[in-house]
Amino acid sequence: MLTRRTFTTSLAALCATIPHIGLADAAGAMPQAPVAFDVPRGACDTHVHVIGDSAQFPMSPQRDYTPPAATVDDLRRMLAFLKLDRVVIVTPTIYNEDNSATLAAVKALGPDRARGIAMIDETAPASVLDALRDEGVAGFRLLMSDAATVHRDATAKRIAAAIDIAQARGWHIDIQAPPDVIAAVAPQLASSPAPLVFDYFGWLAGGLEQPGFDAVASLVKSGRAYVKLAEPYRLSKRAPDYNDLKPLVAALVAANPDRVMWGSGWPHVNSGSDGGHARTDVSPDLPVDTGHILNLLADWVPEAATRRKVLVDNPARLYGF
Repeated sequence: MLTRRTFTTSLAALCATIPHIGLADAAGAMPQAPVAFDVPRGACDTHVHVIGDSAQFPMSPQRDYTPPAATVDDLRRMLAFLKLDRVVIVTPTIYNEDNSATLAAVKALGPDRARGIAMIDETAPASVLDALRDEGVAGFRLLMSDAATVHRDATAKRIAAAIDIAQARGWHIDIQAPPDVIAAVAPQLASSPAPLVFDYFGWLAGGLEQPGFDAVASLVKSGRAYVKLAEPYRLSKRAPDYNDLKPLVAALVAANPDRVMWGSGWPHVNSGSDGGHARTDVSPDLPVDTGHILNLLADWVPEAATRRKVLVDNPARLYGF
């Protein structure tokens, strides 16, 4: 089972492979590159985080890193700059199961613009989970590590419980797991009545040849799972254009263009180790240009009609916009 520490350690290992990544100074990691293609109305960024003022939204004492603030006002400016109308706000692990910052941001932006993805205690009372749904949460995160392939019985029970939670509320399950784990539990996922979402390109850092690619692609092709083209810098060593991911994107789009979405990862938190600093020291965000990340989509998905599916139609269907 993936703990917050092992998950962020995995991200740190990936981040350590990214060349020329220093530390960003600007709060909220505002984009620099203007959008270079016609963004369709209703376009959605399906993966951002809001880091609220620490006095109002304190981070968990057990957190693995400490990012700077990236407020809902910063988010508004980012969305306006990139001509994005909708957004999905994902609770970061620094808050444990406290979704207050996410819920406040969703409320501030309103139901026409925003949805939330929660971190939950899977044993929480139904009333607590129902309240999250009523406040704009559309799904929840399920973090699994390589250990899931070893502890398959426990993992199967956890997935079954997650499916029950999601199905009862019309939610989807936002899965973060290596592709070999997906392959190990693929039959169970394939029978899920609740939609599934694979974050971070399905964690397919090894591309089409990586073990587990076929399982991820099969679930996407069947329509059971969506995949987010989010945070390429977590997977690729080839910044800033991440050309090694282009064949992977082509394969995922070919598998099912109705199940591919785009997410920036704004404000690009530095969740890895930062030069030996304490986890309670502020780790400035990675200097990733969100505008450039969006512009890469035009290269990865050159057909405007398909790009509209990725940016507008698919998120609208899943998140209920």
